Amino acid sequence: MLEKRKSARRRMVLPVKILVDQTMHLAHTVDITGAGARIGGLREKLQQGAVIELQRGSRKAKFSVRWVRSLGPNEIQIGIESSELQDKFWGVDLSAQDPESKKEMDALMSLLSSGSKTKAASQNS
Repeated sequence: MLEKRKSARRRMVLPVKILVDQTMHLAHTVDITGAGARIGGLREKLQQGAVIELQRGSRKAKFSVRWVRSLGPNEIQIGIESSELQDKFWGVDLSAQDPESKKEMDALMSLLSSGSKTKAASQNS
């Protein structure tokens, strides 16, 4: 059964540092949300459920490892989630829609709006 995501992902590669058991690992995001991210470029396998500290610039936050996937002998990806919304953590405005989604939403709203006007005009005649 497919699980519906709480928030949309935004594809974004950002450098991050991960602190696990006093050891610093360099990695990068693959995609981000306000509550978590998919992290790539790891060389060390982490355990699902582990709590890690992520650093992005001068910002630090704690995340839980939700899943671990080995892409090859030397590359691991992890899915991380925070118990708190992390919109400001990434330094990116996650509320903005991509241009294609915005165009589709505008077209839908225009269609709905013109349908309401047509219905109202037919009721008034």
